[in-house]
Amino acid sequence: MATEAIALQPPEIEGWTQPGESRSGEMLARALAGDSEAFALIVRQHQRMVFSVVWNFFSDRSLAEDIAQDVFLQLFQSLRAIESDSHLLFWLRRVAIRKCIDHHRWRSKRRPVSLDDWIEEGETVEGPDVLALDKVRTLVTALPAKFRAVVVLRYLEDQTPDEMAETLGWPLNTVKSRLHRALKMLKDRMSAE
Repeated sequence: MATEAIALQPPEIEGWTQPGESRSGEMLARALAGDSEAFALIVRQHQRMVFSVVWNFFSDRSLAEDIAQDVFLQLFQSLRAIESDSHLLFWLRRVAIRKCIDHHRWRSKRRPVSLDDWIEEGETVEGPDVLALDKVRTLVTALPAKFRAVVVLRYLEDQTPDEMAETLGWPLNTVKSRLHRALKMLKDRMSAE
């Protein structure tokens, strides 16, 4: 399985921007001073990235929107802890992935998980080989949360193992081990089908 070929994209959200558009430390300072327009701009700058992390974890648009909203609510409450634009990006990814893991754990305890819960009927992925991408997404969403987290961060958020360890708060060797095990699980499941 060519891991570089995994390129799942979340559905487009009207008005959502890419990270990096008009980024400035001035926005953080203004938001800290109580400027709600500056905070709104920060949200617009990063909402697509946060939504993408959550959507790639669950493949559920509604849930991704809810969790992304929770991430930005927590950002508002924790704004004083943010030191810079790069720290903000790191903080948002870390909180998003932790909220995904927490939600997955909560959901798993509440009731048995079915693959039907993860994929909506009639949902498709646009791309050169829709069936292959849909199959990969199905396999990724079926992974246990800790393994799904490393796959999402590595192949969909393009983080290095060092960045993943920092984001997840795990030792580097744990990240590498879980990534290796996740890829083996995916390979085994692909060959079994």
